[in-house]
Amino acid sequence: VLFGFMTSGYCSLRELEDNCKVNIRFMYLMDHQTPSYRTFGYFINEILQDKIENIFNDINHAIFNDEHVDLQHLYIDGSKFEANANKYTWVWKKATEKFRYKLYEKITAEIEEINAEIAWSGVQITTNPEYVPDYLNEIVEQLVLLWELDTSTFVYGSGKRKSKEQRHYEHLTTFCQKLQEYIQKIEICGPNRNSYSKTDNSATFMRIKTDYMGNDQLLPAYNVQIGVADEYIAVVDVNHYRSDMDCFVPLMEHFKQTYGFYPKYPVADAGYGSYNNYIFCEQNGIEKYMKFPMFKKETKDQKYHEDPFRAVNFRIDEQGVMRCPNDKAFHFLYRKNVRGNQYGRKEELYECEDCSGCPYAEKCKKTDKNRTVR
Repeated sequence: VLFGFMTSGYCSLRELEDNCKVNIRFMYLMDHQTPSYRTFGYFINEILQDKIENIFNDINHAIFNDEHVDLQHLYIDGSKFEANANKYTWVWKKATEKFRYKLYEKITAEIEEINAEIAWSGVQITTNPEYVPDYLNEIVEQLVLLWELDTSTFVYGSGKRKSKEQRHYEHLTTFCQKLQEYIQKIEICGPNRNSYSKTDNSATFMRIKTDYMGNDQLLPAYNVQIGVADEYIAVVDVNHYRSDMDCFVPLMEHFKQTYGFYPKYPVADAGYGSYNNYIFCEQNGIEKYMKFPMFKKETKDQKYHEDPFRAVNFRIDEQGVMRCPNDKAFHFLYRKNVRGNQYGRKEELYECEDCSGCPYAEKCKKTDKNRTVR
């Protein structure tokens, strides 16, 4: 069954039966037995009830015990595969949040207009900086009672003039539906994603190597991570993170869940080296075998390493003040949390006192403003 699905991607039961009769590879695996398609159906539905991941782990355990595979050395890499989703069905989290706040303003303006019209009743609807659908539904229900509205008498089409009450009712109902839609989109994105596809909510839009459009377009895809031990695939994980850095910790947790321990030596390229991943390794007794992104340039490129305009090469005077090649002092501006860091890491921003008329400006900075250093 596994071999049939592996060779074809999808294999029908009758095709499996036929392969066992005419395909020498299937005949070898089945020891020349020829079960019917019904037998295969019973076997798949009644016997193979576990997930494919459990079957994969069972096969791995059998191989690893027989081959004495070293699981302490794990070689990690990943690749992005396009999802089976439409290409132009993106939902952007930031755009959705922006539209939601614009909708809040429209709702406030609508409520203020209603308040002016129902001032005679002494009822005032409270406005807020943000709204939830339940609150809007409650407003609509109260207005129906106050105005004694009958939705069956509402008029539609050209030549018909809607009353003020009908227009307010329809506006608030539409706002409520739109607000519910925005909330649902943001919940699907979650805290760790910025986009998803409408036709595959688990897929994230990212750049992949097979850019057949030729325009560097974002496509719905998954980031598939694989860990190899002694030439055997020991662990596989599918993520919706665009960066390999964010996939390292989930892969390690997946490995531990499968084998009961973390690998001692996870070997990976510079795409996995980050502060979060190094601290995770330190906390769990894992050796740090991932280079950081600028490792090769900082260690191999002598010209870059000794560049006098890099902040790490700036002189520190007797008072502990950083000074640029033009001997201008850098002053502290503020301290902030590093984006995406999970361990409370902060960075400080310093600004040069005066870059005007500096003879090194073209080599030192890219903008007309004073040079800043983090």
